[in-house]
This record gives sequence, structure tokens and C-alpha cells, in this order.
Amino acid sequence: MEKLNNEVMLDERKDFIVCNSQMKDKKIKCDTNSVEGAVSQRACVYCGARVVLNPITDAYHIVHGPIGCASYTWDIRGSLTSNSEVFRNSFSTDLREEDIIFGGEKKLIAAIDEIVKEYNPELIFVYATCVVGVIGDDIDAVCKDMANKYKIRVIPVKSSGFAGNKSAGYKAACGAILNLIDEEKEPLEKIPNKVNYLGDFNLAGEIWILRDYMENMGLIVNTKITGDASFRELKKAKEAVLNIVQCAGSMTYLAQEFENRYNIPFIKISFFGVDDTIMSLRLIAKKVYEINGNTEIIEKTEKFIQEKLLEIEGSLDFYKEKLKNKNAAIYVGGGFKAISLIKQFRDLGMKTVMVGSQTGRAEEYEVIRSLSDSDTVVLDDANPTELEHFMRDKGADILVGGVKERPLAYKLGVAFLDHNHERKHPLCGFEGAINFAKETYASITSPVWDIVREYKQEVGDLNG
Repeated sequence: MEKLNNEVMLDERKDFIVCNSQMKDKKIKCDTNSVEGAVSQRACVYCGARVVLNPITDAYHIVHGPIGCASYTWDIRGSLTSNSEVFRNSFSTDLREEDIIFGGEKKLIAAIDEIVKEYNPELIFVYATCVVGVIGDDIDAVCKDMANKYKIRVIPVKSSGFAGNKSAGYKAACGAILNLIDEEKEPLEKIPNKVNYLGDFNLAGEIWILRDYMENMGLIVNTKITGDASFRELKKAKEAVLNIVQCAGSMTYLAQEFENRYNIPFIKISFFGVDDTIMSLRLIAKKVYEINGNTEIIEKTEKFIQEKLLEIEGSLDFYKEKLKNKNAAIYVGGGFKAISLIKQFRDLGMKTVMVGSQTGRAEEYEVIRSLSDSDTVVLDDANPTELEHFMRDKGADILVGGVKERPLAYKLGVAFLDHNHERKHPLCGFEGAINFAKETYASITSPVWDIVREYKQEVGDLNG
């Protein structure tokens, strides 16, 4: 029986980490605030809100706080756009010591005045950061006054970093989107073949690929939330008959509110990996059929699936042969994505030896554990020390994660695959499954690791 090597864990963190074989009956602790002093890989509330709202192409984002907050999240997602490039800018009130003492509301008013004068916006988001939550600037009142003054939408985002964790930021962003949509008081007629797509941020143009998938099924993507979305598009969200949720961590709350307020049902799907892509296409078709009774969508979907399978037939065989029996470690934002990644690695003949997420839910971890091997380490809200330790302990050949995990892997001489903000190649759908295999192979077999191994033999392990 494989035992969990827990020598690096803080006592307060031990309930957040389990090994399947050793702790079959133990539930993993999750969906709670980070342990103080553990140096979590999670981002703050403000960052969680910004990553959700940032891809709205024609929105202006004012970060009410010190300049560092705006700098940290400048163009934070590598989202592509078919429209405006406005969202790539980052505006800040640049609060200083004097503002902390006397208040920053005048600076915020001046910032909004300046943006309206220079750019004539339709939509502005104003983010409250940590210091604003401390000093008590009334951004609700300022936003309301400025919206009335200029007859535009100025929406406050309550995202003081200390007020929770990244999940709270997701909820704050969803609240801002609902604020925007709720103002449309006129009832919009639901159109039988229109769907909203929630939780894709158009990294490497993925929403365009998925939009084409929907069109091949006979569906129209009504509103994209939020990749490549626009202010006017978001206002039409009530026209859809179904919400399709890709990123469950950031968008489940919004989908639930849509169902409660506008009677639009939702389903959770994943387009990562061939198996999950096929399953998701069929689930969407089945749900739309249940709503409008049109059997044609089932036929179109099956035809499209067969066409795509024929298109990629044999494309993964080379990578399966080369990657067989390699060990993968996973650390991503949400548990739903981690589930798909375990399946993708398994399809390539690889074993997942460590898997975790920043914001996974209990039910997601149950699925993760059921898919994982008996000696897989499963961890929630990990810190760098834990990730490094278990990657080394389990002999990981590659780590899948985001920008903050990349240096951890490289420091250990472990290959890395970016599955977050900065990637340049689409990883969703049938095309993405091939890209995923290519990138995994290219990273693991890079000649740089031979150099690293030679260096380690000469000077010893860089990490002690």
C-alpha cells in the first residue's frame, strides 16, 4: 500500500491532501478559505473578478487601488477578439498614502471623467481592491452618480482581495454581469436554437472553434460570457433557451441565477479531450431536443461527430506510443478541468500521479478520485512546497498548470504544459486534443532535460 509522504505539510493542511490507497474513506477538505501562512497558489478576490470580466472586448476597467493591482492584472488573459482591443488597456486610480488617509473617491470620479472624455465608453467596470475595502470608499454611490451623469453603464465590482478567495471574485464578477443584464427590463423572446456559452475566455481563439461546432449542430451562440463578448451582446443574454457552462468554477453561480431569474436551464460540459468533446456535443443536443422537440439536432450532431472522428483518425497514435507509461501531474484552477485532463492523459497511455485544483468542489474531487490510480495524490488549494514535493516524490514527467506553476516545474527539471491564460494554441475540441498531445510530447522529449540531468549529476539537485 502506497503511503502519503506528508513531511512537508503544515498540520492545518493535512485535511486538504489525500492519497487514494491510504485514505479511501477520508473526504478531502475543500471549497474554503486558504490556511493562513500557507502561501496558497490561489489568486485574490480582485484577480478572480478581473479574469472573468477582462475579456469583454469593449469594456473599460478601472482598478480603484494602488498601481500594483492594475499592473498585476494588465491584459491578464491571452483572450483574442474579433472586435475592439479596448479590454487590453488597464486604468488605475493609483491610490497613494495620502489617498489612504483622506479617501480616494475624488480620484475615482476624476478617472471616470477622464475616460469618458477621452474614449466615450458605453461600459465601465470599477474594481474595489483591498485598500478600498479598508478605507471605505463608497464605489456604489460614485458609480451610480457617474452613470447618471453620463448616461452610460458604470458597474461596481466588490472585489476587495482580503474578503475571501478567488471563488469570491468569480461571484463578484457574475454579480456585475447580472447587474448589466438586469437593466434590460423589456422581456426578450427566447429563440429555440439560441444558446449562451458561459466560461470560455477565447484563449487562442477557442470560442470561435466551439461556435463553429454549435453551428454545425444547427445552433446559434447568442451570447459568449465572456470571451470575445461585447456590451451589446451581453444585453441579449435572455434570448437563449439554454446556458452551456464550460468553466464550472467561475460560471456555475451565474448559470444558477440565470435559471432562477430568467428561467434558462444550464448544463455543465467540457470540450477538453476527444471523449469529453463527444459526450458534451451529445449532451447539448439532447438538452436542446428536450427544450424544443426538434429531432434534427440529434442527427446533425451525430453526423458532425463522425466527420470529426474521421478527420483526426490515427492522429494520436504516434503520441500514444511515445508517451506510454509517462507520469503526469495536474494543478489547475477548477476541478472540472482536472477531470478532463486525467481522461486525456489516460487516453495517451499516461498515468496521473498528482492532481489538484485551486477551487475544486467536493463532488468534483469524488470524480477525480474515482478516475485516479490507487496511489495518486489529490490535493486542494496547494502551495509551492507541496507541489514541488509531490512532483518529486511521485516522479512526475510533466506538470500541467498555469503561469505560477511553470517556474516550479522548470526548477525541478520537469516538463510543463500551459493550460491557462498564456497559451497560444487551442486545446479544446478535436483539434485541441491533437494540440494537447503534440505539446505534451514536445515538452517531455525536449533535449533541454538531457542538459538539466547532466548538470544535476555534476552539481547535485538544485532543490536540495
